[in-house]
Amino acid sequence: MTSFQSFKEYYVPKIDQQLSNQILSIEAPVILKEAMNYSLAAGGKRVRPLFLLAVLDFLKVKHGEALAVGATIEMVHTYSLIHDDLPSMDNDDFRRGKLTNHKVYGEALAILAGDGLLTYSFGALARLKEVPAENKLELIHLLSKAAGAEGMVGGQVLDIESERKKVTVDELETIHINKTGALLSFSIEAGAILAQVDDNIRKALTDFGFHIGLAFQIQDDILDIEGTTEELGKTAGKDVASEKNTYPSLLTLNGAKDKRDWHYDQAVLSLRQISDEPGILDELAAYIVNRHN
Repeated sequence: MTSFQSFKEYYVPKIDQQLSNQILSIEAPVILKEAMNYSLAAGGKRVRPLFLLAVLDFLKVKHGEALAVGATIEMVHTYSLIHDDLPSMDNDDFRRGKLTNHKVYGEALAILAGDGLLTYSFGALARLKEVPAENKLELIHLLSKAAGAEGMVGGQVLDIESERKKVTVDELETIHINKTGALLSFSIEAGAILAQVDDNIRKALTDFGFHIGLAFQIQDDILDIEGTTEELGKTAGKDVASEKNTYPSLLTLNGAKDKRDWHYDQAVLSLRQISDEPGILDELAAYIVNRHN
């Protein structure tokens, strides 16, 4: 059986090449393309496109445009990072071990680079050739929800409004379901759409996405305390310094780890509703909760 490590080593360069090809194909000012590509090419774990590809592997389905859809999701994720790092947002100097986009290109171009990545992604989905029209429409619709006011943008607003005041665990969960979980969940549901699975399998995968998305964010909160700036590729301890609401701040560090592990267990149980045979998707889920950077 293929291991997740070899799966990742095989697909990450293909994802990177897909991203590069798509940026090269854009007819836009050179400096804008350069700024867009700067953050895309900065590295990263490519977790979201890997989840889409791992879902297809789990379902034993091959799809010729899976990489294109995965690259689209990575563009939306990268746009969000560019904007999150801006002085008016998280005001961070480093991302993935490199200077943030606005530190290199200035705030105005960084904003526009993020805008360019976000808007291009919807056109990329509309141009898919092997996906039936109704499935393309569903992908576009669900991505707009995951990335927009009903998902990532709305979650970011809730996060900003919660700064320097205590929220409940339920309120924090709502923030992270939207801010972080929505796009990751979309990656998993997009795999289900490409595979054209039945409603029962799709529901199980949606539940998996919900729980693994929260486990992902809780681990991020834990790493902000336990990780170093060098390991994380961004400023460690920023959440504590900013007095942000995090799972460790509300539940203690050990309580946060228990909560992370519970969501991981629920995610795995969701997969067992589809198949008793663990695979790459299980390994990717385990990687999410055990990663150190």
